[in-house]
Amino acid sequence: MNDDTDARLDKLNAELETLNSHRFIRVHNSLWQLILFQFTRGLAFGLGSVLGASILVSLVVWWLSQFEFIPIIGDFARQLIEWIEIPISNARER
Repeated sequence: MNDDTDARLDKLNAELETLNSHRFIRVHNSLWQLILFQFTRGLAFGLGSVLGASILVSLVVWWLSQFEFIPIIGDFARQLIEWIEIPISNARER
């Protein structure tokens, strides 16, 4: 082999060592680490989804409640707010 090929092989070897030492590759080398990583990732995704949906729904309901002068949306928003406030008031009475 010539010097150019040896230099290229050395660079390729160095890149492969860098890639193999990367955290992502190390996690995927162990089944238990991969399972723990995916479980933690799923918990974080689920929590973020629930919190995000809760905040979004509460903002939309609040925003809709501001439109009381529009007959259909105002009635719907008022019923929705009453439906949400009934369980809250019952929980406070206990």
